[in-house]
Amino acid sequence: MKDILLITPPFTQLNTPYPATAHLKGFLSLKGIISFQMDLGIEVINKLFSAESLKYIFDIAFQNKRILSKNTQRIYSLRDKYIVAIEPIILFLQGQNQTFARQICTEGFLPEASRFDELDDLEYAFGIMGLHDKAKHLATLYLEDLSDFIVECVDENFGFSRYAERLGRSANSFDELYEHLQAETSFIDDITLQILDNQLNSHRAKIVGFAVPFPGNLYSAFRCAQFIKANYPDIKIVMGGGFPTTELRTISDSRVFDYFDYITLDDGELPLELIVSNVLNSVPNVKKQFKRTFLRENGKVVYNNSSTRNDYKQSEFGTPDYSDLLLDKYISVIEMANPMHSLWSDGRWNKLIMAHGCYWGKCTFCDVSLDYIKLYEPNEVSLLVDRMEVLILRTGETGFHFVDEAAPPALMKAIALEIIRRKLSVTWWTNIRFEKSFTADVCKLLKTSGCVAVSGGLEVASDRLLKLINKGVTVEQVAKVASNFTEAGIMVHAYLMYGFPSQTAQETIDSLEMVRQMFELNIVQSGFWHQFALTAHSAVGLNPAEYGIIPELANITFANNDIQFKDKTGIKHQKFSYGLKKSLFNFMHGIGFDFPLHDWFDFKTPKTTIDKDFILNSIENEVLIEPKATAKLVWIGSEPIVSYDTRTKKGKTRQIIKMQFHDNTQSVEISMDKDKGEWFIFILNQFSIYNNDLHSFAQLKAEYEKQFDEFEHFWNSKPMNTLRENGLLVL
Repeated sequence: MKDILLITPPFTQLNTPYPATAHLKGFLSLKGIISFQMDLGIEVINKLFSAESLKYIFDIAFQNKRILSKNTQRIYSLRDKYIVAIEPIILFLQGQNQTFARQICTEGFLPEASRFDELDDLEYAFGIMGLHDKAKHLATLYLEDLSDFIVECVDENFGFSRYAERLGRSANSFDELYEHLQAETSFIDDITLQILDNQLNSHRAKIVGFAVPFPGNLYSAFRCAQFIKANYPDIKIVMGGGFPTTELRTISDSRVFDYFDYITLDDGELPLELIVSNVLNSVPNVKKQFKRTFLRENGKVVYNNSSTRNDYKQSEFGTPDYSDLLLDKYISVIEMANPMHSLWSDGRWNKLIMAHGCYWGKCTFCDVSLDYIKLYEPNEVSLLVDRMEVLILRTGETGFHFVDEAAPPALMKAIALEIIRRKLSVTWWTNIRFEKSFTADVCKLLKTSGCVAVSGGLEVASDRLLKLINKGVTVEQVAKVASNFTEAGIMVHAYLMYGFPSQTAQETIDSLEMVRQMFELNIVQSGFWHQFALTAHSAVGLNPAEYGIIPELANITFANNDIQFKDKTGIKHQKFSYGLKKSLFNFMHGIGFDFPLHDWFDFKTPKTTIDKDFILNSIENEVLIEPKATAKLVWIGSEPIVSYDTRTKKGKTRQIIKMQFHDNTQSVEISMDKDKGEWFIFILNQFSIYNNDLHSFAQLKAEYEKQFDEFEHFWNSKPMNTLRENGLLVL
């Protein structure tokens, strides 16, 4: 018997668990609370994409006469081919049956419907030897064809990473979702509830907690809660996570609490601990205390935040616990031939955060008024890397996705140093701001520690609008930082925005030109355009008049986040959507750079005002500045192989030291006079990354000038420049 069953409802990701329940389970275990967790989404996917379920899907589609389009007719006519292939393909995508890749890549093996019509140039995308990635891409298209069939013929709400998302988006009223819950369950509902029932019978939990991160999880959470109330009325049900935190802060419709007993906001550790205590250790006639929790009392929705206890610190959360989750059943897919996109969908990642909240916390489109943004608390470095080591042992996975709002540069540097010092072999990536503190040397350090990619907000590539957004960066700065990451071998993904309040058509086209140049120079490898959305908890949402927009306010009884509005400019930004996304798709594949920008749109657009070499000049116009006195010097290279020699010039003989340094791909050699060289070999040990007490630039200068001549001449000499390019970092 368990105290609580933690559930992620369908659907989030196919390739890796959403981290909320794992973080909660790790915390609850410290408190002696017995829990079990499940990712209901991946269990449903594995049941749905089986030979048995596909046969049933094709049968009911035929019986209901739903096979109407040419595409679904083709899929139905090839149903036996789909049924035969489904289980070996799922095994392959789960990391088993790897020899099947050759069969998948054999021309004509897979049945092909409309998803294959836009098949990328596989030779260009994956190369001759990229067999497994090519097979994953083809298998993904095969699954997407089946998904199209399910949506058209069986369940219109299905989606691999969401379910009935429309019902959760901007649902100011509970009415529509409530009506859907009164209707008969769908085929996918039935699979979901059958799996849920088995788990409820197996674990007999007293409490069920649903982590609902996105609108696409909401309907399934309610459908599952409805089932539990009908069949297990003694179980108490909790909802928490990203969706209620951002959308349900002003909920007043009491019908919601026919399904859920409690809805919690913001960090869930303390609210959930108090709920468990109140349910398991209820004392009659004693008023219960909660933390940021909605519940129903006397038929009305009340918000109980009566507990005076402080939230736990990051150091008190414990290590995330991925036990119970079916880690070998997750499916790695490659939706498009882009290496950055594959990070989201291919491979399993252990998910951690470097810091709670956002250290910047000023972007005007962001939920800066909510705790998950405004309460900034960094993790202690050694504790965080301790957790990484524990997760490697527990899961067998060495990949980490730090899911920060924006990872702090100083903390990233410290973590990188700690990873290298512990000689951990890991792969990691995270979200950043394009801070100027990401110098070329810092990026080299991050790469050495295992960082393979970063994603960051370029947003609207316009300095005027970046200032209005309060992004704290300029386009030129973004270009320099992106170039530093790329030169270090770290992929860069840019989040792009259009339609920000007061944005003109000229600025949209100029932003596209900036983006075009960044992709052409290959300093950004991946990107995604999204249209600005006005949210209730952002600075723009809280002060719309300051940004020249008029919100269309509705009566809120359920969800409140996305707000419709009118921009006083009158520009219909949506019309730019197709052209922006089509051009970006081409840029990511290395083509279309020579197309005139107006060719991407089916309406007249202004000519760009951006100089054709703006980004190139931004990168090349780097001003060399002497390091700060406090800057730390770090040597990440190998120990030198030392030899002595003599050189004679104009009758004068001098002794020199030759130092040969090897790295994984090459070697370099430098020479110095014997006295300076022996001093430098000694001092180089002080720079070693394995020393906790690193020398500063000022210390190096002082040590040098105790024995030798002018330091600047030495620092700017050819041998030092060679080492600067090959492992001597200034941080």
